[in-house]
Amino acid sequence: MLRTLRIVVGTFAVALLASCDSVPSGPGTMAFASLTAGGYHTCGLTSVGDAYCWGRNLEGQVGDGSNSSRSAPEAVAGGHAFTQVWAGSPHTCGLTSAGAAYCWGGNRDGQLGDSTVFYRTRPVLVAAGLTYLWVAAGGRHSCGLDQAGAGYCWGANDDGQLGDGGFDGWLSPSRVVGGLQFASVLPGLAHTCALLADGAVFCWGRVEDGQTGSGLTSDLTEPTEVDGDLAFAVLASGGRHTCGVTAAGDLYCWGNNEFGQLGLADLNRQLVPWSVADSLEFGSVTAGLNHTCGVATDGVAYCWGDNEAGQLGDGTFDRRASPVVVLGGHRFRSLVAGAFHTCGITVSGESWCWGDNEFGQLGIGSGKDRPEPVPVRSP
Repeated sequence: MLRTLRIVVGTFAVALLASCDSVPSGPGTMAFASLTAGGYHTCGLTSVGDAYCWGRNLEGQVGDGSNSSRSAPEAVAGGHAFTQVWAGSPHTCGLTSAGAAYCWGGNRDGQLGDSTVFYRTRPVLVAAGLTYLWVAAGGRHSCGLDQAGAGYCWGANDDGQLGDGGFDGWLSPSRVVGGLQFASVLPGLAHTCALLADGAVFCWGRVEDGQTGSGLTSDLTEPTEVDGDLAFAVLASGGRHTCGVTAAGDLYCWGNNEFGQLGLADLNRQLVPWSVADSLEFGSVTAGLNHTCGVATDGVAYCWGDNEAGQLGDGTFDRRASPVVVLGGHRFRSLVAGAFHTCGITVSGESWCWGDNEFGQLGIGSGKDRPEPVPVRSP
């Protein structure tokens, strides 16, 4: 299915495999320890820290030193051993075991953090000399945590998504105000949410659709706690919505819902967290641009929301306002949602993707959309 390239893209997530000691692969699949899905590209990290990316590469987000889109995994240039890789909209960021943060790809708003606005086809060091324990890429901004858990963000800030108290964009890391210590930080399209060690969630940035979960209606320039007195173990920031899973496996979503991406069986937006699928117990959740997916505690994958490219994986292109089972009978450890595609790692270590494939982001060596899981091929 051919579609016009969407100007606004986002959704940024990472799927982690619990054990990285040995990651087997099925026939024709690439063995990854983690996956991350961005706007129109996907990246994977092997158990020894080698990063591969594929998909749209017009701004260098694949990181192989070229501007050529790739339909199968390509090694990221530079020889870095990463412990984390995160795909954003037109860019990607990675973290080394020494705490050095690198980014590559689109940089019009300074989202690479190297004090310039030039796109990069290879990883460049994020400025400011900080040692990080976390880095993540969003729509037109990126964020990281230093060794003490203090938040830093850089790039576009027109909706307050950097959380530094203002609306000025930054070409290098700017400190998130409030003095909070975070366990993780998750940039979305134009908002950011962060998880504390005790399970509390704070969000900031654009609030028009309720994606900050605070019940407020004016953009937030500093961290504001999500309403509801809930404690989350897992958090995911999407295009204009956010979701979280509690330690008990209860799933909540909030924000924009015009495609049913909140999974509430309706299309009504929610300004605060609402419970999804009470009959299911989830272990993880990932939020795309206008769709959401989760892995139940039994490993069954469910998706809901927009499905114009088959990103729900149920074999159709029909929108769903409630969770539907992903086809194939696979049991997943984790899933990642891109703008219009989804990928996951099974319990046996196989990598599968489905949905939009206009730029080869499914990693199957061709450009045809797939409404059900297909294996990522080896480079």
